[in-house]
Amino acid sequence: MAGSVTFDRVGIIGLGYVGIPLSLRISEVGKTVLGFDIDPGRVAELNAGKSAIKHIPDAEIAAMRAAGFEATTDFSRAGECDALVICVPTPLNKFREPDLSFIVATMDTIAPYLRKGQMISLESTTWPGTTDEVLKPYLDAAGLTVGEDVFLVYSPEREDPGNAHFTTRTIPKVVGGHTPACLAAGVALYEAFIDRVVPVSSTRLAELVKLLENIQRSVNIGLMNEMKVVADAMGLNLFEAVDAAATKPFGFTPYYPGPGIGGHCIPIDPFYLTWKAREYGLHTRFIELAGEINAGMPQYVVDKIVRALNEEGKSLKGAKVLALGIAYKRDVDDMRESPSVFVMEHLRDWGAEVAYSDPNVPVFPKMRQHKFDLASVDLTPESVASYDAVVLLTDHSGFDYDMIRQHARLLVDTRGKYREDGANLRRA
Repeated sequence: MAGSVTFDRVGIIGLGYVGIPLSLRISEVGKTVLGFDIDPGRVAELNAGKSAIKHIPDAEIAAMRAAGFEATTDFSRAGECDALVICVPTPLNKFREPDLSFIVATMDTIAPYLRKGQMISLESTTWPGTTDEVLKPYLDAAGLTVGEDVFLVYSPEREDPGNAHFTTRTIPKVVGGHTPACLAAGVALYEAFIDRVVPVSSTRLAELVKLLENIQRSVNIGLMNEMKVVADAMGLNLFEAVDAAATKPFGFTPYYPGPGIGGHCIPIDPFYLTWKAREYGLHTRFIELAGEINAGMPQYVVDKIVRALNEEGKSLKGAKVLALGIAYKRDVDDMRESPSVFVMEHLRDWGAEVAYSDPNVPVFPKMRQHKFDLASVDLTPESVASYDAVVLLTDHSGFDYDMIRQHARLLVDTRGKYREDGANLRRA
């Protein structure tokens, strides 16, 4: 049946950093896209032709609207779609365990409107078995036979916000199906708008692929963060060491330390696998250790700030501290799991007067777990000089680094941006 089905009308559930770029690309190839989101403000913004993401221009959203895209909060319209692609968040709960509440809520909402001939594709990062164990029962309960009446696939998102070298179209797409017919349907959908589709043997294998990709990065970054602590104790600059090691033409891939790790994937994905591994009586010590090291870096940065202030005869309590860059990585406005925010919270908890400057985040956004009533500070020689300490947390290209270096009373660099030593410079 898969070969006879066409997926001309695609529903994208979750209009965020994954769903919006995916909608844009599908719309470009002439398919009709219906976007679903629970946030009325996000829906109104997109329907007005306005972008919700800094690196995506309004003009692209307006062009998508002109091509037939519509956003809605009415999930009863799911039945209008030939394919439904789920791109909702999968965070961790307060116990650092997987939180699939957004996936479950999505399936609860669309279940009455599922019909024969549809394909359901999950793109949210999750533990191996989610597609089969969480999504499939909804299709079974609807009396739909997976692989015959409907098609069920998992295809992990691989968005990298702000990366100009790779687009939704050019990033290869891994697809796993519950049955061979499901896989064929998934390949048919994605190869219509992705240059290269990579089929794998099952949804569980595809789910593992996503975790593997990000756990590898987490482990390597954790190694570099631990090496930074060791090198600092020895009075050595790890950034210089990494640059030199990277000249080796084989066997070494450069990773760089920082104030922690951020984004929706790398800080979270390892815990999805470690949680599932316990079901099999396994303790993923290596993966968990990397996660512990990375999670501890914001406190390490704060400790360095405390020591740096102490050297200047200043207590952290009552000190004015300016955080430079609060997005989780360079030149984006994405605040998800940003280590900068954890640094700011530690500083505030210890009595510092905290401010921030970020050209991509003019006002501190509403976040589920973090609250600051702050707006971005304009950087001038006078404003920079007014702080007891300036901490570089995210190295946006829009900062005037020479001016900051010249006028900061005390500058703490967590990104290795400043390679030359100086009286006012500390590395963290």
